[in-house]
Amino acid sequence: MTERVWLSAYPPGVPTEIDPAQYGSLVVLMEEAFRRYADRVAYSFMGADISFAQTDRQSLSLAAYLQSLGLVKGDRVAVMLPNVPQYPVAVAAILRAGFVVVNVNPLYTPRELEHQLKDAGAKAIVVLENFANTLEKCLHATPVKHIVMCAMGDQLGLVKGALVNYVVRSVKKLVPAYYLPEAVRFNAALSKGSKSPFAKPVLRPQDMVVLQYTGGTTGVSKGAVLLHSNLIANVLQSEAWNIPVMHDLPPGEQVTSVCALPLYHIFAFTIGMMLSLRMGGKLVLIPNPRDIPAMLQELQKHTIHSFPAVNTLFNGLANHPDFNTVDWSHLRVALGGGTAVQSSVAKLWFDKTGCPICEGYGLSETSPSVSCNVVTAREFTGTIGVPLPGTSMRLLDDEGRPCAPGEPGEIAIKGPQVMAGYWQRPDETAKVMTADGYFKSGDIGTMDERGFFRIVDRKKDMILVSGFNVFPTEIEEVVAQLAGILECACVGIPDARTGEAVKLVVVKNDPDLSEAAVRMHCKENLTGYKQPKIIEFCAELPKTPVGKVLRRALRKA
Repeated sequence: MTERVWLSAYPPGVPTEIDPAQYGSLVVLMEEAFRRYADRVAYSFMGADISFAQTDRQSLSLAAYLQSLGLVKGDRVAVMLPNVPQYPVAVAAILRAGFVVVNVNPLYTPRELEHQLKDAGAKAIVVLENFANTLEKCLHATPVKHIVMCAMGDQLGLVKGALVNYVVRSVKKLVPAYYLPEAVRFNAALSKGSKSPFAKPVLRPQDMVVLQYTGGTTGVSKGAVLLHSNLIANVLQSEAWNIPVMHDLPPGEQVTSVCALPLYHIFAFTIGMMLSLRMGGKLVLIPNPRDIPAMLQELQKHTIHSFPAVNTLFNGLANHPDFNTVDWSHLRVALGGGTAVQSSVAKLWFDKTGCPICEGYGLSETSPSVSCNVVTAREFTGTIGVPLPGTSMRLLDDEGRPCAPGEPGEIAIKGPQVMAGYWQRPDETAKVMTADGYFKSGDIGTMDERGFFRIVDRKKDMILVSGFNVFPTEIEEVVAQLAGILECACVGIPDARTGEAVKLVVVKNDPDLSEAAVRMHCKENLTGYKQPKIIEFCAELPKTPVGKVLRRALRKA
């Protein structure tokens, strides 16, 4: 088959290559946007608009504050925030100061948070007070010395901010008690930083910019080392891909994107925040996408052009009775990623909006976008599309050789968006990188004669819950620590809402051990999406002659 046969599927106007070298760092790209679009709204949150100029000014103040703490270039700073305006300010500040962003899931348990902060060697953290209780429980075991504490109302002005904080703290009681006397409030840090000197660091394309944690076959969360050049490339690739539907917006109409996916997830980080910055767009921040009525109420206020989401979110929205209260007529691209989009959901979404879901594919290790269906398509394909500009994909057999045409194989990816490797894990890096620079994804796929790829299976035992990687080994290690457990195993099972869900099978040596006790142990040690949906007890686990658990048999049981 002809090399890069997929190029013939590219719509007119989409380049086959991009040039990440046009920016010396991701900071240069961000600062260009701050200057060029200073007067525009960058972020909309709970009725408040935050301009590019305000983000520029605040991030510079916070950058100066972080530098005043004695941190040096390359130090890691964790960000444990949901979709609030402090998130883009914190990220811009960390990068402008020459540090590295470590994205943290705010819903992590103390055990999960401790591992990530220790592994990353994070010296500082920006955290929402709602999750300070979690941080307090593990802080002593981490290298974190500096805490910037945020509240929901920080960016909403004096009166509205105080009201929102009162409701969050006292009415909804979303801030568990904590004691972190060393923490400095976000607005106080901005104030201090505005009076502190700022030293502009020398940044290079090959410097690390984000440490993005992902699961591993060992069950240990690993940090994917993403460089400035990786994220620049993926932003430019994504922008180029959208040209056919974004190039002819009415004069003066600002591109408006919805950010309902969590910004700590690389999908929203790059395709939401960074791409919106590059385009001078407005990003509508949705702090809690599970509250669909509140989300739809917010979206009624905006002219929406871009909506990246996962299958469960598309489904939940389209099935809500208030869906049509939002004007979807301006929607140019609905990008589906994170997990497979179901054809029934795609049909319902298209019937209701007239804009097809354009499914793409990516991983934390690839910044994330690798391939996508063409944005001009008017029907759902069920494929993951074709490689983005400057990207090559091939299928490899178990020996690492290219597969014969038509044969399924492991999807391997090469391009400027592919990570530098796993943080301080050269052995793990060696397992996934080929000698000629391809990253082995662990996904099994096929390619048709036009160059469109389709995922048919996974090589790893990974479970994909609403776009989040869940690795059985981690869950099994946590459950095995509970008294009364002899052994256990978990697998992914189909789930109409989340794509897959976790099924846990337990062999107990204490007859009094209850399902409720197992669930409580999981709740205390595993964030929500990792917790088993189904727990079964059995006399013994099915195994091979050498003692390996037969996960296939558990899925069928």
